[in-house]
Amino acid sequence: MTTDDRALWSQAAGGSSRAFGVLFDRHAKAVYNHCFRLTASWAEAEDHLQATFLLAWRKRDDVRLERDSALPWLLTVATNVVRNEQRSLLRRLRNLRRLSGEPAMPDHADLVAERLDDQRRMKELLGAVARLPRNEREALALCVWSDVSYADAAAVLGITEGSVRARVSKAKSRLRHHRELVHTGEDR
Repeated sequence: MTTDDRALWSQAAGGSSRAFGVLFDRHAKAVYNHCFRLTASWAEAEDHLQATFLLAWRKRDDVRLERDSALPWLLTVATNVVRNEQRSLLRRLRNLRRLSGEPAMPDHADLVAERLDDQRRMKELLGAVARLPRNEREALALCVWSDVSYADAAAVLGITEGSVRARVSKAKSRLRHHRELVHTGEDR
């Protein structure tokens, strides 16, 4: 019989590293893919995956799962980990530019990584997604990219299931419109 996430989380909060390991094995791939979709970088996704589960381990005593699955909560944590890292990177770049008086030179490792076709396509998509309102981005990332149910997303986001559905629908409509503009050349 498979133990549900809520029971495993409770065991982990009691100090069971084995239970936490089962949670990791169960959800690591989904969290990793979610982080990739947010960053378009496999290497960054790996770092964010580790940071997400480290934070989950540290917070295991404080968090009580409202649903049977820990995945919606883990994806929300991962989103915040990525967002915090991106803000930190922007601050460091601004400071570097301010100190040097010149724009920072691009990292050549990024140029090599961009050769991967899946990363290039993901960056294009992220550009369109970045134009969406934050609430639509969050609903899209949870429900469409990470296959979280509307009910679970609603519980994590603290809104109604209908609101989640509306946000996802609006996000998809805006992305379709953006794709049409790009194909006709109007978005350049």
